[in-house]
Amino acid sequence: MQAIRASSFQLPRLNPVALITLAAACLIGAPVAFALFTGVIGGGGDAWMHIVSTQLLGYTMTTLAVIVLTAALILLFAVPTAWFVSLNEFPGRGFFEWALILPLAAPGYVLAYAWADAADVAGPIQSLLRDITGLSARDYWFPNVYSVPGLSFVMASALFPYAYLTARAAFSNLSLCTMEAARSLGASPRRLFLQVALPAARPAIFAGLALALMETAADYGAASYLGVQTLSVGIFRAWHSFSEPAVAARLAVLLILIAFGLQFIERIARGRGGIQQTATRWRTPRRQKLGALSGWAVAIGCSLVLLLSFVIPVTRLIWVSAETGLGQGQILRPFFNSLTLALAGSAAAFVLALTITIGARQNRFSQFIGRFAAGAGYAAPGIVLALGALFILSWTGFSVAGPAALIFLVWIYASRFTAAGAEPLNAAFSRAPASLGNAARSLGASRFQRLVRVELPVAMSGASAAAIILFVEMLKELPATLMLRPFNWDTLAVQAFAYASDERLAAATLPSLLITAAGLGPVVLLSLQLTRAGQSRAAG
Repeated sequence: MQAIRASSFQLPRLNPVALITLAAACLIGAPVAFALFTGVIGGGGDAWMHIVSTQLLGYTMTTLAVIVLTAALILLFAVPTAWFVSLNEFPGRGFFEWALILPLAAPGYVLAYAWADAADVAGPIQSLLRDITGLSARDYWFPNVYSVPGLSFVMASALFPYAYLTARAAFSNLSLCTMEAARSLGASPRRLFLQVALPAARPAIFAGLALALMETAADYGAASYLGVQTLSVGIFRAWHSFSEPAVAARLAVLLILIAFGLQFIERIARGRGGIQQTATRWRTPRRQKLGALSGWAVAIGCSLVLLLSFVIPVTRLIWVSAETGLGQGQILRPFFNSLTLALAGSAAAFVLALTITIGARQNRFSQFIGRFAAGAGYAAPGIVLALGALFILSWTGFSVAGPAALIFLVWIYASRFTAAGAEPLNAAFSRAPASLGNAARSLGASRFQRLVRVELPVAMSGASAAAIILFVEMLKELPATLMLRPFNWDTLAVQAFAYASDERLAAATLPSLLITAAGLGPVVLLSLQLTRAGQSRAAG
């Protein structure tokens, strides 16, 4: 009994794989740890007390207000469209099924630039309204995009596909038995949605919503441009304008707590997913054909969501670029810089993602430490990771200049997005048949040989998806690049932000469109792949 009790408390054996995974986890989590450490032990004094007494409550309440309002708009955009696309037939359903994911290609700050111009007093929307009604600008009320509701609308437009994808998957996987039982008891389509489908899909919906809200809390570009004083804006201002990095780190602790809270909600929702369906006769229900009037009403509603979230802002940017000339500004060097950083960051993040994915398959210690570090890096906003990198630079004696800054920037990219690359790799590893590993083991192959000759070749099927996701995410990243880039090393995101902040929207349109175009290809491929997978499942 003593031997058994003692062995239960033994530390995990740190084999080479576990040691490599631990090193990768330290690389991923170090910027978050340094930012938290500095925020907890430093950041006091008169500057912090001034912020506490005058601005902290405003920063926090504004951030929470943006999160709550964005959540409501995301649910309004995502849940009804996912329901109708998944389980109903109406005109254009096949088009909307994949097209509603397109807003993922455009960063929130790009949509903010476009909507700020389109909805301005002198913009095309209000000008058309005045032409039609004959009113002057003082005779009517029009929503102000430079506000908390305006920022929430922009962020919901850019991020609602997160919740749309998870809700669509959940609705598509409803049990036929459950639906038939509800209909046999006289449930109307409205009651079927509210009392059967929505409760069953709630965990998946909240998982996608939490991911979108984590990105909302982390946003700096759209909030700064629209003049909304969130915690991210306060952190950047404390560092850049007031030269108080320790105060910025203490503000960052609050932002990290909010992000971790949202990630905790996502983990709980994911843990609850898939427990509702207990019927043995599981089969995806057929889509119900809507009547002519109802079908066209749904098609119009889906069109409105797509127009507001993607078509109108992107079309406005294209129009301004065509009107003012596509050759404005020096675009070649920022394009090359963006490509270089995104490729280098993608390579580093891919190696780290592959390392922690392999480690997770070896023992529970490696699985825990790798996933915890990747989750912490993904939950922490880019502006917080950049602060951590700046503190590390300061303590090591390096400066934000030259190759050292670029290396640190690539490191922050990898720390921020390793989790995004680990997901498709983990899914690819899971597709490897157990019989292959068993056959290799029966032939005397060691664990390392099975990994190299059996598991890795199968996992490479997810390598392209992981690399594309990483590349697109890094191409769009803004706050960390603003804080860490060397002098005269602008990326497309930085150039677009600088032009837009200087009220030169025409010059900002080309880099904004290039960023969106770079994300369109992967998003379309992802959407079509999901659509084909759903069709195969329905046919089976």
